[in-house]
Amino acid sequence: MTTYDYDVLYIGSGHGTFDGAIPLGAKGKKVGVVEQDLVGGTCPNRGCNAKIVLDSPVAFQRHMEDVHGVVTGDVKIDWPANQAHKHDVIDGLPAFIQGLLDSTDVDVLFGRGTLADAHTVMVNGEAKTADKIVIATGLRPNRLTIPGADLAHDSSDFLNLSDMPNRVTIIGAGYIAMEFATMANAAGAEVTVLMRGTQALRAYHQPFVEQIIADLTSRGVVFDRDTQVDAIVQGADGLVVRGADLAVETDWVLDATGRIPNVEELGLETVGVSYNAKGIVVDDYLRTTVPNIYASGDVIDKVQPKLTPTAIFESLYLMHTFAGETTDPIMYPVIPSVVFTSPRLAQVGVTVAEAEANPELYTMVQNHIPDDWYRQVDQEKIGDNILIFDQAHKLVGATEVSHKADDVINALLPAIEFKFGQAEIERMVHLFPSIASSAWGQL
Repeated sequence: MTTYDYDVLYIGSGHGTFDGAIPLGAKGKKVGVVEQDLVGGTCPNRGCNAKIVLDSPVAFQRHMEDVHGVVTGDVKIDWPANQAHKHDVIDGLPAFIQGLLDSTDVDVLFGRGTLADAHTVMVNGEAKTADKIVIATGLRPNRLTIPGADLAHDSSDFLNLSDMPNRVTIIGAGYIAMEFATMANAAGAEVTVLMRGTQALRAYHQPFVEQIIADLTSRGVVFDRDTQVDAIVQGADGLVVRGADLAVETDWVLDATGRIPNVEELGLETVGVSYNAKGIVVDDYLRTTVPNIYASGDVIDKVQPKLTPTAIFESLYLMHTFAGETTDPIMYPVIPSVVFTSPRLAQVGVTVAEAEANPELYTMVQNHIPDDWYRQVDQEKIGDNILIFDQAHKLVGATEVSHKADDVINALLPAIEFKFGQAEIERMVHLFPSIASSAWGQL
């Protein structure tokens, strides 16, 4: 029998790794993690955690607007202080996560990991062998290939802005573009969003997306649709974003044109691991085209949302597989998604587009948020939700735009995942009054 350095060796230390690697080490498996940057990967260090800290004052500012007159006073965001608070919250996370790995004797190997063969990873010129290898290298920001692209910044740069520029131009209209446009505008910047097509957040119900655009427009954000950016140049007074019939003067440019999988220079071609522009190809067991090499997290080519909760679920599934606790294929639960604009936009399960395309299978009920008595407590002014039911009147999907959309979708998850009927719904006794109680009252 071949003896390896590790039972399982992970390349990358994000949520696709550490949520499963820690309990796997606790079960007695010899586990190693290769990381070339900060332990914990994108989400804790330059993604979700940083974003939600910086957004918190924005949500508070919106709440103060709604209750103005009951609570008086102006609320202005001090961006440098906001950044300082962000660092207070997240700077200790890499050491904290490494401490959790250390506590179960998981080896953290700092350096770039490159596959040499099906059981060998080279780290800083040293060969490390493993029975099973997991590629969990995640995504990185896409970068435009136009003249002056080096003058633009990525999402990590925005999340580390020490001062908010006076004029911010954002190229793109996805999650990052819309969330950062919200933050920059709330912090006092003049914001322009350059959209390649006519729609933002294309995966979401467009009438709800347009509510967000209308609200941001009323606050001064300029949305320029159907644009093509050809170059970014240095002007007399800052930068100029140029294109056909386009010349936007600005101080700072965010390239928010998507994220792409980290598959280069890993040795995938050397060992025969298949991948494409969307990521690494896996089967229903998260195995790549090399049977003992797996993939986890955002680097996978998959239909499920490339989100932190998905990566956590995959990491835990692999942990149970490697521990010999399951031989079943992965069975994904319903996975919600949210855009942290103000108001929030969240959805889960069957989408409105799917329901509209299959009226014989689904019925939809729309609710106007300001009509709900509980939302009147905080004086929410805008928002709607759509609940989607199957023919047995079981909830199968939901989408909402509101300041509490993320909490509402979280509250409704059990009804969708476990296919609750009326009897089960009646047995759910929520704290009252609360957002969960309000959400379930619509079922």
